[in-house]
Amino acid sequence: MRISGKIRGATTRRGAALSVAGLMAVPALVLSTGTTAQAASCTAAKGPYQKQVEKWLKRTADGRQSTADCKAIRAFQVAKGVTPAIGYAGPVTWRTMTTITAQKAAGKKPNAAKKCPTDRGRIACVDLTRQLSWIQDGAKLKFGPVPVRTGRDGAETRTGARKVYWRNIDHWSTLYDVRMPYAQFFDGGQAFHSVTKSMYNNPGSAGCVNMRPADAKSYWKLLKNGDDVFVYGRKPGT
Repeated sequence: MRISGKIRGATTRRGAALSVAGLMAVPALVLSTGTTAQAASCTAAKGPYQKQVEKWLKRTADGRQSTADCKAIRAFQVAKGVTPAIGYAGPVTWRTMTTITAQKAAGKKPNAAKKCPTDRGRIACVDLTRQLSWIQDGAKLKFGPVPVRTGRDGAETRTGARKVYWRNIDHWSTLYDVRMPYAQFFDGGQAFHSVTKSMYNNPGSAGCVNMRPADAKSYWKLLKNGDDVFVYGRKPGT
């Protein structure tokens, strides 16, 4: 049986491309960390979410871009895989921060709102809104929650009740010519599988539920063919 996965390298959509193009004309601040090789370029432009981003980073929320602000914003972007990493407090950066806040708030009760069914035995839940996934045995939390990277705008991870129907521990996608380790397919070409990039790397996958390698390995050990999968919500930015 030939099944192709839904993961490809992150690409920039038209709107994001226009936004980045607009920033190219903005003067840049050069933040030197000691050597030419370590120097990093930052935009001098104030972003539309400047004050919110400053507050989230526990900086003085004055709504004005400074060299120090830009350096802090850029460090967050680099750490989370947000592109372009130029210290601009734009919608993608702020959306990433609010998603992280929602994930932290979930704690060990990701299904507090009871949106994922608890009457089906073992089930893998995927909350697109919070970009979280976890496994339950009935009402008992079995594993997680863990951050995931789901389908980008135009290639969204489909919602609804599904079942794991095919597993391949070292799957190779013939469609995108990439490895998909610990692949567990549950809806056409959409599957849980590991990637090496950040879960916050924009704009998202081509439909699969990307996971960190250790999390994907745990899912592989806990799930089997026939186990339920329930996907709900809507990914921010789609």
